[in-house]
Amino acid sequence: MNEESQTILDARNVTIRFGGLTAVSDFSLEVKQGELVGLIGPNGAGKTTIFNMLTGVYQPTEGSIRVRGTDTRDKAPHEITKLGLARTFQNIRTFKELSVLENVKIGGHIHYMYSTLAAVLHTSSFRDHEAQAEDEAMELLAVFGLETRSHVAAGSLPYGDQRRLEIARALAAKPSLLLLDEPAAGLNTGETLDLMEKIRDVRDRFRLAVLVIEHNMALVMGISERILVLNYGKTIAQGTPRQVQDDPHVVEAYLGEPAEDVSSEK
Repeated sequence: MNEESQTILDARNVTIRFGGLTAVSDFSLEVKQGELVGLIGPNGAGKTTIFNMLTGVYQPTEGSIRVRGTDTRDKAPHEITKLGLARTFQNIRTFKELSVLENVKIGGHIHYMYSTLAAVLHTSSFRDHEAQAEDEAMELLAVFGLETRSHVAAGSLPYGDQRRLEIARALAAKPSLLLLDEPAAGLNTGETLDLMEKIRDVRDRFRLAVLVIEHNMALVMGISERILVLNYGKTIAQGTPRQVQDDPHVVEAYLGEPAEDVSSEK
């Protein structure tokens, strides 16, 4: 299969119900290698619920989810991560008492296999894996300009750097598809613009696909090649940023203002 046309994620007719409430209804999404896709919608539209289904936190009531051709039903989140999906969270979830370096190494632990006994005895295999994990983690920290703070506690970093650390930790899992849940939340305008460039750079540098949930319209419209819009758990529009901005259903349900006002946001 041509790498550029490889399907990383194939979600078909996915529905999830909690009791009598349908949180997401008949959702379908295909993401190919190298794509940068946005997922938007008002609060409560079902965006994070979709991320939770894609990563195995929730099991869909109906429909199927395949990652690189493998059905993920009944697979645990760590098994889905091994298939190639990694994510960040709307609320930062770094290990605040651990160092910046240790946070990133934890993100890549699924790729370094050694026994508990090897870790206790500090065998040569353990030492080799640890050295490789540290080298790869430091390379990721350098991508985000955090290498000089590798040994400080993650919780002591400024908020924007903690956001970048979360992305670095997700990348340590070596994903084919990176899921970013509101990565610009809490960032100022300058930090958001820097993040836009960094997301593009990450996509190109690591040759992966990116799926972004974001409320910051300047960011999601500025980086996404394709956008899906949710409302009340249903997809109401999809297409290029311009097509989505001009869709009257989107203006009414989500944007709440003429499309040209959103496109001029800085």
